[in-house]
Amino acid sequence: MKRSFTNGICHDLKESRIDWKVFILFIPIAFITYIFHEFGHWIFGELLGNDMTLSLNNSAPKSGYFINDSHTLWSAIGGPLFTIIQSLIFLVITWITKSIYAYSIAFFAVFSRFFSILFGGINSQDEARIASMLVTNKYIIAAIVLTILFLILWRCNRIMKLNPKAIGYFTVLGTFAILIVIGINELIMISK
Repeated sequence: MKRSFTNGICHDLKESRIDWKVFILFIPIAFITYIFHEFGHWIFGELLGNDMTLSLNNSAPKSGYFINDSHTLWSAIGGPLFTIIQSLIFLVITWITKSIYAYSIAFFAVFSRFFSILFGGINSQDEARIASMLVTNKYIIAAIVLTILFLILWRCNRIMKLNPKAIGYFTVLGTFAILIVIGINELIMISK
């Protein structure tokens, strides 16, 4: 018996363990991931003695400049490092609990960096700034960060026994959530 298109999608979503709770939770997961990434920049800047600001998609010194050039480098490293830390924490939680919710947080940490680098333009990303300060090719740092993140995601996928179709559905959810974050961030910027 031939399945209809919508029945096929419903079957795929069920097989992928994506229900309405996962769908709804992806939006707060996106916001938390972005803030946690920016918190990495903020914490490194603050620990080095800079008075920092923190927003949904930016963290910078209040004065407009860092006390020392090396502080610029360490603050830039903080964001991707915190994204890697988030994915590692939720890899462990996924491994222990086999929770699709923990997997979703690990997935989004990986996907958000991939999406930002691919569609946000490599030159405006942390990895390119780090590479520039280290006087190396802008793609090397991005490749290192993405390799680490994709290995973590690969392990999460193995733990959860998710097939490529499931990853596709999570990618659609991730894209939807990122577009909401970008839209809200733009509204915040316009209102200032």
